[in-house]
Amino acid sequence: MSPRLRGVIAAVTAAGVVCAGALAAVPASAAPAGRGDVLFQKEPLRVATFNLSLNRSAAGQLVTDLSTGTNAQARTVAEIIQRADPDVVLLNEFDYVELGAAVDLFRDNYLEVGQNGAAAVEYPYAFVAPSNTGVPSGFDLNNNGVIAGGDDAFGFGAYEGQYGMVVLSKHPIVSDEVRTFQHFLWKDMPGALLPDDPATAAPADWYSAAELEVFRLSSKSHWDVPVRVGRHTVHILASHPTPPTFDGVEDRNGRRNHDEIRFWADYVTPGKGRYIYDDEGERGGLRPLSSFVIVGDQNADPLDGDSVDAAIQQLLGSRWIRDPKPASAGAVEAAALQGGANATHRGDPKYDTADFADTAPGNLRADYVLPSLTLPPVASGVFWPMQADPLSSLTGVYPFPSSDHRLVWVDVKVPRIGR
Repeated sequence: MSPRLRGVIAAVTAAGVVCAGALAAVPASAAPAGRGDVLFQKEPLRVATFNLSLNRSAAGQLVTDLSTGTNAQARTVAEIIQRADPDVVLLNEFDYVELGAAVDLFRDNYLEVGQNGAAAVEYPYAFVAPSNTGVPSGFDLNNNGVIAGGDDAFGFGAYEGQYGMVVLSKHPIVSDEVRTFQHFLWKDMPGALLPDDPATAAPADWYSAAELEVFRLSSKSHWDVPVRVGRHTVHILASHPTPPTFDGVEDRNGRRNHDEIRFWADYVTPGKGRYIYDDEGERGGLRPLSSFVIVGDQNADPLDGDSVDAAIQQLLGSRWIRDPKPASAGAVEAAALQGGANATHRGDPKYDTADFADTAPGNLRADYVLPSLTLPPVASGVFWPMQADPLSSLTGVYPFPSSDHRLVWVDVKVPRIGR
């Protein structure tokens, strides 16, 4: 393999594109070709998101686990990626390691080695950057009287970088145009749903004024990673909002989850993202008519679970965003077999992407791939094979051989030219 640039952007010049095995997924209905006389590239772009649970309890453990090529979980999630064969994929819960060492090991020892009969896959381009997880805030953010632990970090984590993110791509990443929003302050979002301390009369006062001066919106980060597909740029908008649980009546995590999701809704809506600033100080949202795909474990189901009402609808209901509704037969089967909370859900189980505890919250749609209006979807799916499918061994039941989340993918048409 060609040498990589060890750092925030890792890239080489040679890219081999290979085909993976069959997918157990329900394709979406074909979408219109586009507006007016727009011409599209011959091959669709497959974009995916996968919370693959490659997080570890101790710093450095992930590098150790990925060093040999024999880690069972890493081999399993690598095989899932190989069989889905996305062109661009966001990996959630992949611990951040400086200089991209863990990313290189995962590519070298797992993705670029055929797993269990699946064809190897190469991603010569990668983006990694620091995460707010485990970064000490210096404040008692959970108001338990002690300043210590993950709850008092800017994002929950036992160490800096736990539960991080990675974007892998077969297409070049436009590194000098990447925007990160790790340090954007929650208080700087107009109308932010700041949590309230129910023990006081003052509103929205769970966090003190001093805490709000440093408290970051992103529990991990928000990234705008432009990918050059032919002569067209597609912005991969990546994030992983905090779970809307593990708090109290103040619902600090639920409210933060809502506003982490809202960030992208404002970012892609013309005129609504003026308040946004990135880590380099540049202000504003995405330029109108830009092509983008919002990807990530949003930790919010449209109808079920613990998220603040209508949190994910901020994206699903946007006129600037398409929802291809990726689905699988395996999710329907799992909901019926597992019962419990699944029996009371209002949402259609075929759209579920995560296999959570049967008692509560049950299986949910948590992971999303949402393209812009400029990128018509032609197919989509969730990698959740039915039990009769031999590939179901890659997902399984608790303790999961891979992750409690499933890989979600969408194929989109990309314009031949443009931004």
